[in-house]
Amino acid sequence: MSAADVRTWAPGDELPALEVPITRTLIVAGAIASRDYQDVHHDAELAKAKGSPDIFMNILTTNGLVGRYITDHFGPGAVLRKVAIRLGAPNYPGDTMVLTGKVTSVSAEEGTAQVAVAGANGIGKHVTGTVTVSIGGGTAGDNGGDIAGDFGGEAS
Repeated sequence: MSAADVRTWAPGDELPALEVPITRTLIVAGAIASRDYQDVHHDAELAKAKGSPDIFMNILTTNGLVGRYITDHFGPGAVLRKVAIRLGAPNYPGDTMVLTGKVTSVSAEEGTAQVAVAGANGIGKHVTGTVTVSIGGGTAGDNGGDIAGDFGGEAS
């Protein structure tokens, strides 16, 4: 599937899987980068005191990884038009999340494709959702859409 031409996308096209090792550094760095200073994302003892077996990844880091997965596949001209995700099983250090995606619809008129995305780890599905992506239609600073998250199974 060529990223440069929407006519080559078709419903049912599968994106190659991406394995993301879940490290403490990734979890803490993602929380710091997104200014999420909740202790459950950086302090193992306080996370355990709150009932979690360890620190866990925040939704903003997951959102960024989903965006990276899509733009890595569709190329440097890809513009995320909408990202809607829901969290499930937490991402804990020492696990691996495997992101997968499948094109569910294509609009040649708009130059967009919608991709169903899932990310699973050793205990279940960490993230599910949809991403609408276009190629080359946006300008710097114009994302043309919105980014949304549903905090479904993970407190932040």
